[in-house]
Amino acid sequence: MAILADKNSKIIVQGMTGKQGMFHSEQMIDYGTNVVGGVTPGKGGEWVLGKPIFDTVMTAREATDANCSLIFVPPPFAADAILESIDAEIPLIVCITEGIPIQDMMRVRTLLDNSNSRLLGANCPGLLTPEQAKVGIMPGYISTPGPIGVVSKSGTLTYEAVFALTERGMGQTTCVGIGGDPINGTSFIDVLQMFEDDHETEKVVLIGEIGGNDEQNAAAFIEKHMTKPVVAFIAGRRAPEGKTMGHAGALVEGGQGTAAEKIEKFEAVGVQVAEYPEQIPDLLNNVN
Repeated sequence: MAILADKNSKIIVQGMTGKQGMFHSEQMIDYGTNVVGGVTPGKGGEWVLGKPIFDTVMTAREATDANCSLIFVPPPFAADAILESIDAEIPLIVCITEGIPIQDMMRVRTLLDNSNSRLLGANCPGLLTPEQAKVGIMPGYISTPGPIGVVSKSGTLTYEAVFALTERGMGQTTCVGIGGDPINGTSFIDVLQMFEDDHETEKVVLIGEIGGNDEQNAAAFIEKHMTKPVVAFIAGRRAPEGKTMGHAGALVEGGQGTAAEKIEKFEAVGVQVAEYPEQIPDLLNNVN
C-alpha cells in the first residue's frame, strides 16, 4: 500500500504556469498522476495542460477537493505559498523549491506544528508511488511497484538507489524525498513510522548525508520501534569539515554530523550501511 500519495490523490500545482511548474506538471500528468488544477495569482480562469488555473489555493481546493499541493514557487515567495496551503487546510504539501531563507522556514514550521497539514520538503524531489502517483520531480521510469520503502534526504542519490533496486527486481511501495534543509516539515522518523505501519512495505532503504543529527535520531527510532529491516546509505564520507556539501544542512562542524558518526550509530542498532548505492540491493537480500 502506498504512503502519502496514491492514484486517488488529487493534486494542485502552485506555480503551474511557470516554466518549471508547467514542465513537471506535464511529466506528472503523462505518468498518470491525478493533477486536478493549478494556482497562479492573477491567472485564475485560464487553462494549462487541460487543467483549470485558480487565483488562490482556497478556491482551488473548494473547486477540486484537492488533498495535496505541489509547490514550484521562487524562493522569496515559497514560504508564503506553503502558508497559503496550510491556511487552506491542504493535508499534504510538497515543496520542491530550493533556497528558501531559514527565517522564513522557521515561521512556516511554527504554523505547521499547529495545523493539520503535513509538509514534505522544502528543497526535496517530492515522492513517487510507482504506477500510481508522481508528485514532484522524480523520474517515473526508474521505479516499479514492490515491497521496498525508500526515504531519502538526497534527490539524485534517491534516483540512483531506486533505479538500482528496480534493475534487481526489487520494486517499491513509495519513494519519499524529505529534503536536506536545516528546517523541513517531515523527518526520517515520520516516514519510517509510516513504512512500519504499512502492511505492504517489507523492508526499508534510508539514504542520509552528513550534517545534523537526523540519522542518529532515526537509528534510535529503528532500534526501539521498527520491526522491519532497514538498510542505509550515508553520502559525504570524504566531505571536509566546515564546508557545506550539496544541501544547506549537509555541514560538518566541530566533528559533529560526520558520515562515520552516523554509520557507527546505524551499525550499532543492526542497520547495514552500503558503501555505494548499487550495493543496497545486495544488503537487502541479506536482511530479514
